[in-house]
Amino acid sequence: MKALRRFTVRAHLPERLAALEQLSINLRWSWEQPTQELFAAIDPELWVRCGQDPVALLGAVSPARLDELTTDEGFVARLDALAADLDDYLSRPLWYQQQQHNGTAMPTSIAYFSMEFGVAEVLPNYSGGLGILAGDHLKSASDLGVPLIAVGLYYRSGYFRQSLTADGWQHETYPPLDPQGLPLRLLTDSGARRC
Repeated sequence: MKALRRFTVRAHLPERLAALEQLSINLRWSWEQPTQELFAAIDPELWVRCGQDPVALLGAVSPARLDELTTDEGFVARLDALAADLDDYLSRPLWYQQQQHNGTAMPTSIAYFSMEFGVAEVLPNYSGGLGILAGDHLKSASDLGVPLIAVGLYYRSGYFRQSLTADGWQHETYPPLDPQGLPLRLLTDSGARRC
C-alpha cells in the first residue's frame, strides 16, 4: 500500500543545546573536523549508524542522552565555542568583502548552475566528478565569502540500491528522499546567510 502522507519528526533540543540545530543544517560541518567530532561525541555508535549525518543523529538520539549532555560542562563549552565560531565565520568580512571594502567593483551575488552538488554524502544529489567539483567550488566560495548561489535540482530519490533476485537478475530500488530529513531549509526571504 502506498503511503498517503510522509512526515518527519524533529527532535526537541533542550534550550542549552539549541545551537546543535544551526550547526547541523549549515553544511560547513562537512568540511570542519571539530564540528564533526562534536556530533560524534553525542553518541559515537549512533553517529556511525546514522551515516555521520548530524540531522539524522539529532532525530535519533534519546531525550535522556540530550538531557545528560546539558549537564556535561565540557560538551556545552565545546558547543558554545563551535557555535560562536560558526557565527563569526558567517558574519566576519572574508576575502570577497575585503575586496569590496578596498573599492574593487564586485557583483553582489553570483548564480552557479549545476545538475548536482557534492558537498556531503548526507545530501545525495551527486553521482560523480561533476558533483564533487561543484561541491568543492561551493566550499571554496564559502571560505572566501563569495556570494555564490547554488542553483540545482532536487532529486526525489537518492542513489539506487541494487540486489540480485533469486534467479540472478539485478534489481534496483530507488529510496525516496525526505527533504525534511536532509540538511536543507526552504529559503523564504532574501536575507539568506552563507552556508
